[in-house]
Amino acid sequence: MRIPAAMTAAEEEKAVGEIVAKLKKRTTSTATSDADLVERAHRLNRTVLEGRARVGSVRWVGNQNARWGSCTVSTADIRISDRLRQVPDYVLDAVLVHELTHTFIPDHSPEFWSWADKTPLAERARGYLEAYQRWG
Repeated sequence: MRIPAAMTAAEEEKAVGEIVAKLKKRTTSTATSDADLVERAHRLNRTVLEGRARVGSVRWVGNQNARWGSCTVSTADIRISDRLRQVPDYVLDAVLVHELTHTFIPDHSPEFWSWADKTPLAERARGYLEAYQRWG
């Protein structure tokens, strides 16, 4: 999102908040169950990560307020914050690919980002999450 340089911080906050509210009303993820998440993770592993990831359990959780997702590398278990039930599919996909990438590259090295950023619209998804984190 681009903000005019002449906009004050208060105007920026108001404008972005209004846009986020509109987006929340018209876009929600199609993955509503844990089974949907598992299916989506397998598809993303095949289509984006060339089958390199291990897919253990993938489930929605309600106790992640400081992060969007997490992965236990040793078991390939992925947890996705319930807050992402409201986001567009491309945003959920970016978070899932990020966590799936951790199953074969546990750190945030340049190699990790070269795989995690293969998600279509990865940069846009990061921007969406930054705005969502800030303005909810």
